[in-house]
Amino acid sequence: MAASDQLTALSDRLGELSARANEAKNRAAEARDKKKGDLENDVATVRDSAHAQSKRLGESVDTGKDKISASWSDVQHAWNQHVAKVREDIEAKKAEHDAHRAERRADRRVDDAEVAIEFAYSAIEEAEYDVLEAQLALDEAAELSAT
Repeated sequence: MAASDQLTALSDRLGELSARANEAKNRAAEARDKKKGDLENDVATVRDSAHAQSKRLGESVDTGKDKISASWSDVQHAWNQHVAKVREDIEAKKAEHDAHRAERRADRRVDDAEVAIEFAYSAIEEAEYDVLEAQLALDEAAELSAT
């Protein structure tokens, strides 16, 4: 695929990312009014989706290891470790039935959500920068080829 076609595809992916962020926003807003069983189903669905996305990310990094910077590989590895630890902690804490502990767990989950949102925001900024930088590199390559 030509580099310009790849940039078009990346632009489309940014649009998909925007739509997914809106879906997450809507689901989070609706969560306050859901019954526990429905919310548990949503949690399971999103957990499975997040796991599948993490797997796709790992495959993407593995496939492009010779083309991407080592730092992206490191970020992906660290992210996977973080997600596994958070999930482990969640499962361990679910066994706690003490109200005070449950409240502390809720506070930690809110804090984790805030950091995850900031991480995602940063990732979007980096994605935009990389797409624009790629376009600039293509333009410079075309300019140098013309001379």
